[in-house]
Amino acid sequence: MTSTTPQNRTALLPMVICCALFFIFGFVTWANGTLIPFLKLALDLETDLQAFFVTFASYIAYFFLALPSSWILRKIGFKNGLVLGMVILGVGSLIFIPAADNRSYGLFLTGIFIQGSAMALLQTAVNPYLSIIGPIDSAAARISIAGLCNKGAGVLVPIIFGVLFLKNSEEVTAKIAATTDINAKNAILDELLQRVHTPYIALAVIFVLFAILIKFVNLPEVNEEEDTVVDNSKSVTKSSIFQYPHLFLGAFAIFCCVAVEVMAGDGITTYGRELNINPSIVRISTSFTLICMLVGYVFGVVAIPRIISQQMALRICAILGVTLSCISAFTAGNVSFYAVALLGLANSLMWPAIFPLGIKGLGKFTKTGSAIMIMGIAGGALVLPIYGFLKDSLHIDFQHAFLYTMLPAYIYIIYFAIKGHKLGTAK
Repeated sequence: MTSTTPQNRTALLPMVICCALFFIFGFVTWANGTLIPFLKLALDLETDLQAFFVTFASYIAYFFLALPSSWILRKIGFKNGLVLGMVILGVGSLIFIPAADNRSYGLFLTGIFIQGSAMALLQTAVNPYLSIIGPIDSAAARISIAGLCNKGAGVLVPIIFGVLFLKNSEEVTAKIAATTDINAKNAILDELLQRVHTPYIALAVIFVLFAILIKFVNLPEVNEEEDTVVDNSKSVTKSSIFQYPHLFLGAFAIFCCVAVEVMAGDGITTYGRELNINPSIVRISTSFTLICMLVGYVFGVVAIPRIISQQMALRICAILGVTLSCISAFTAGNVSFYAVALLGLANSLMWPAIFPLGIKGLGKFTKTGSAIMIMGIAGGALVLPIYGFLKDSLHIDFQHAFLYTMLPAYIYIIYFAIKGHKLGTAK
């Protein structure tokens, strides 16, 4: 694809902006890992399945908003789309304030859904932009650099929010259990929910300020190439996005990729609690998973495509995911817990490899194709509720429920890495 920058190097300013956006994505997304136990406690939810609707509300927005986001971007442009997305993200954050004041789970889920809608718009814009501001063969390396920012935020947010929201959580839980007076119990819960105010007001202000910054920064537009691929030395023009099967296979690979990321990142807190791991460790366990992802991203930045191809990196990661999932299911205690944390390493290079493989060669269909790929993020909406259903409703042992949820996703990603990404692409 052609752009305002030379093809053999990456544009610096757009790269910096993209990295900053990925940091914001990570902060908002991985806050779910802390919000799940916090809202279960503060809103006195009965089951993990109820609490898992935090991730459902966040990720299901991508399914409904990704294609409309593509249309919005075509109408208002890439830059204005980023500005609009950041403002909507701020609005979603502010909804947490009345949600806390009214102790309304519905309002919390509404705010999370609005945040997810903003992220759908932002991700639909940024991911293809990041893929095509430099050579396509090194797109996974660029996405890995942005991923370092994304997962770096993910490492920080459970520590920050864990201290802000879950400090003295064991003491608060014991106090609630010992309190028989309903008014006294409500007072404890109301005080707990007040912890939401300052962090989410601060986030809303930061998001709006960043929107203003983007408005006044010069970001070059990227012009898409003609929708032409070469097949047997003849020029072939494709007239429909449905002529690119690798795109739809890639979207489902993204679905599976986000599902296993969410299980390992947001689900590890529940998993650790079931294993009776020390609560002070469980509180920041999402950070363990994301530190492992950071290690994988560093490897991706160094090795792709110099040492290893995007496709091979994807195969290795998916096979590692199968191995670690099996270890987690058939061991106990710390070994099982840290096998889940190490899944961060297995998941690290999946998105960076899948996304450019999925949109490769789409030409004028790149924006629509990107939106279809972003729809795959909805995998994060379903995976924890499925896990909760298996565990809480069907009463399957939590470790085996974890394995049954993870294994099919990794197996499909292996298929996409070996064969699926080749279907319909130029040889």
